[in-house]
Formats: sequence, structure tokens, C-alpha cells
Amino acid sequence: MNDFTSLGIEPKYVSALKEQSITEPTPIQSETIPVLLNGEDVIGQAQTGTGKTMAFLLPMLAKIDPTRDEIQSLIVTPTRELAIQVTAELNQILSSTEDDIHVLAVYGGQDVEKQIKRLKNKAIHIVIGTPGRLLDHVRRETVDFSNVSFLVLDEADQMLHIGFFDEVESIIRETPFTRQTALFSATMSKDIRKIGKRYMNNPHNVQIREKEKIVQEIQQEIVETTDRQKLDALSQTIHDVQPFLGIIFCRTKRRVSKLLGDLKTRGFLVDELHGDLSQAKREGVMKKFREAKLQLLIATDVAARGLDVEGVTHVFNYDIPQDVESYIHRIGRTGRAGKDGLAITFVALKDKQDLEMIEKGIGRSLPRRVVEVAPSKETANVHKGSNESAKDRREKNIQANKERKARSPRGGRSRNSEGGDSSRSRRSRREESSSRRGGDSASSSSGRQSRPSDSGRSRRNDSSGKRNSQGKSSSNRRGR
Repeated sequence: MNDFTSLGIEPKYVSALKEQSITEPTPIQSETIPVLLNGEDVIGQAQTGTGKTMAFLLPMLAKIDPTRDEIQSLIVTPTRELAIQVTAELNQILSSTEDDIHVLAVYGGQDVEKQIKRLKNKAIHIVIGTPGRLLDHVRRETVDFSNVSFLVLDEADQMLHIGFFDEVESIIRETPFTRQTALFSATMSKDIRKIGKRYMNNPHNVQIREKEKIVQEIQQEIVETTDRQKLDALSQTIHDVQPFLGIIFCRTKRRVSKLLGDLKTRGFLVDELHGDLSQAKREGVMKKFREAKLQLLIATDVAARGLDVEGVTHVFNYDIPQDVESYIHRIGRTGRAGKDGLAITFVALKDKQDLEMIEKGIGRSLPRRVVEVAPSKETANVHKGSNESAKDRREKNIQANKERKARSPRGGRSRNSEGGDSSRSRRSRREESSSRRGGDSASSSSGRQSRPSDSGRSRRNDSSGKRNSQGKSSSNRRGR
């Protein structure tokens, strides 16, 4: 019989799960719970959304002794959002029981003095937190992990990916060598194996191949576009598919903020989620999104790691993910709990190589969605010759410029055919100018060259005389 009771979970927790309509364990829960209840270390490889949170929370609760006023279990998460989410799930189970088990979430962006006050005034049995804030409390000596018997590293691959390797090691060293350790990760990197080898005791490896299930169950499509038309293509696609709740993924925080402004201008109910937001802002955004007061959430991969929001119907990859694991993680935000989901990825010409890698990794060619976007005049002109090489377009522009100059009034006549006329015209203009300076007009009717006037000859003679006189004076001075 495949149920939680057969796995060894206490009836009070089974009842609490039934109140949440959870009656049948997932594969990661079926494989992991008995091992953890038996006191063994576990390395569990599974995607987010497969039920791994309950896979470690239920065995952890079974090992807590409420009569001992000390921290007995520690859960380390890479992000504040995931810490909050795990805390909420744990409190939801405890609210259905009479257990006097106290839980505290500690993470950056929250008042540290408030956390210290809770640690001093009430016995805390389970601490859930991010590496930075946990070490902050260690340095302040406001927490004592020397009695921790159950340690969980959740989303360990992401935690190490964003640079918390040293911090994670420091936290592990604060716990007893005799503790039980559970490590969960979507991927199995070199650093994950290093952690397992250094700090775990003959861990039991559980690998749930949910990738194929995610790929099979979620409808996936590609929209081929250009960088200039991507925003228009996204806007039109949102209008076409009408998501109830949608997550839009961008690669960087700057891209997230830029897209937020663009979509707000177009009238969408949208907000952003990334690492630069204050904790109050992040919590406010997630609260609005969970309550469907927002239709769209624009996020980076790191900020969305571990998010489990019920009702997400669509995922939009505005920027294509750069590896297969990230792609599967993104599209896994939709289609939760057996519901339908649609993931749409926008691909420009420069993204072709990434797309080929993803299609090869998931073992299928993704269908193309045609999105009708009316191009602007500027876009049409720029991409008119998009099938030509840059060199061909440059040579064509040079030739067009030459033809345009040849048609212009100043440059239109050939120098070879009319060069004589032009030369004569220039001589005539010089002669007329000389004549005007001399005081007489040129005789234009006869076409003969005008001779200098008497006054003109007189001025030249005077100037010649002056030069001769100056010359004589100079020679006389040299003679003397």
C-alpha cells in the first residue's frame, strides 16, 4: 500500500497532510522518508516541485523532542523566498497538531534584533535560514548549533552556484559530527560530491528521474522572433494565451527591471522579483502574486529558485536559458500537481545554438508558435535584407550612395563631357572679378578678354616703382 502510514509517518502528521489533500507520497518521498527515519544520511537528486520538502520535514518532525529547549534541527536554503516557503509548509503541518514545536526563520533583510529577541525569549527547536544570516548569528553567538541532530541542505546546487560554498562549510562545522545530514539538489555537481564526501556518512543516493515527466507533461512551444520584435511578440503572446498566473524569466536583474517598465507601460498587471529588492518588497510581491493580484511575475533564475506557487498556468522564457537543467527548472514552475501548463520560449537568431542544445537535451524538437506582430517601419527597414551578409549590405549601401550622388544637380554632369565648358566658365568669372576690382566692366557681348584700365596700370606701375626704390635703398645700405 503506497501511503504515508506505510512509510512510517505518525498518524497525526498523516491527518495533517490529508487536510491539505495530500494522501499519496511522491516518488522522492517514498524513496527518502524510510531512509531518513532509519537515521541514515541521504543525497536526494530531484527537481523542485517533486515533493522533496515534505520528504525531509516529516522525518525531521519525528525526531524532535519538544521537552528539550535547544535547536535540534537546521535547514539551510539558498534564498529568502525558499526559507519563507519551507517555514510556511512546516507551520501548516504543526498547526494541525498539538505539538509544542517552535520554528524560526532567519534571513537577510529582516530585523536581526527581532530574531535575537525570539531566540532569547523562546526555546527554538528548528531553525530555517540562509547562509549569510545564519553565520551572522553564529558570530554574534546568538545561536548554538552544537546540539543539532538533523541538518538539511536544500537546493544545494543553487546554494553553491551563487557562491555559498565556504559559508555552507562553515555552518556544517558548527554542528556535531554525529548529526544526520540530508542534502537535496536538482543537479549533481563536483562541489555537491565534495560536500557529500567530506561531511556525510555513507549517504544513501536517491535519484528521481522527473525530468522526463516534466518534459512530457508540460506543453512547450517556441516563438521565433528578433531582439527588436521580442517585446511585441511577448505582449501579443500574453494577449493570445491569457495566462491566469504567469512567470517571465530574464537572465539579469537589469533585464527584469527594463521589461517591468515596458510591460507596465502596456497596461499589464506585473511586478519583479530579483536579489536587489528589499525583503519587505519581495514578500509583498510574492503575497500579491499568490493571491492573484498580479497576473505576471518577472524573475531571474536565482530569485525564482524553489518557488512553488499554486495556479501558475504559463511560463515565458523571455531570455532563453543557457543550459538544459535551467530550462527544465523554469518550465517546472507550471503544470504543478498534475495540472496543465504551457511554457513558451522566445528565440532570436543568436539563440539558435542554445535552442539546439535544449532540444537535444530533452530529446525532442519543440513546435513553433506563429505570433503575428506588425513590424514598425524602422524594424522593417533594418531587417529587410536580414538574409544577406553584413558585407553584402555594406556594399549595397555604398553603391546606393554613389547612385544618389550621381543623380544630384551638383554632381550630375560628367566632368569628361563638359569639362571644357566648366573651365571656360571659371576663367570668365575670374576675369569679371578682376575687372570689377579695376573699376571697368568686362565686355560680355564681344566675348573678348577685357584689358586693364589706366588706373589699374597706374597702380601696378606705382607698386613696381616702390619695389625698385626699396631695392636701390637696400643695395645702397649694403654698399655703405
